[in-house]
Amino acid sequence: MSKDDARNRILDAAGPIFAEKGFDAATVREICQQAGANVAAVNYYFGDKERLYIEAVKRAHHPDEEPEPLLEWPESTPPQMKLKLYIRGMMERMLSERSVWQRQLMMREMLHPTAACRELVQVYVRRRFDQLQEILDEILPAETPPARRHQIGFSIIAQGLHYHVAGEIVTLLVGQQERSRHYQLDQLAEHITQFTAAALGLAPPLAGDGRGENQPEQNSILE
Repeated sequence: MSKDDARNRILDAAGPIFAEKGFDAATVREICQQAGANVAAVNYYFGDKERLYIEAVKRAHHPDEEPEPLLEWPESTPPQMKLKLYIRGMMERMLSERSVWQRQLMMREMLHPTAACRELVQVYVRRRFDQLQEILDEILPAETPPARRHQIGFSIIAQGLHYHVAGEIVTLLVGQQERSRHYQLDQLAEHITQFTAAALGLAPPLAGDGRGENQPEQNSILE
């Protein structure tokens, strides 16, 4: 058995246990029993329980472990199109299939951040947030304070995060039929793009567009 195989078995066992019990209640012994590994293996592969927990959280967030490359586009790409592509990519990540334990563990970190959350931000989240800030920098007036630009960025992210975290609440509120018909990846990405563009003054307000229930979805206002 290779080193990577043993390390992965421990991580595979640790994720669901940490998700169910949290860092304090989960034990190294239980994790190693589940993984079929010696208790000393955690120190050998990870150094300590905290490092194992951090790696489990990182895997829950990004199973491939390596950070995804940032979006790229030709130099001539208008900032409005960059924003549209960014939002589409954001929604694709947020709506990707995740196991129950991955969602539980990430929710624990969101509610009670630990050192794992700090590392997650450093390795995965900050670079994408910085790219969004660069796009907004091209769109917003030069005198826009950094704090306002940050708030606008968080507002964009929060629109997608709602469907990621509270998808089942959405179904309870609007029903399965409406959710299946109007809340798919491309539809949500398009709505968030249009809503954001209207808020930033890049497009007219969305209210009163006159579209009926059976009319086709409006083409992107940023195309």
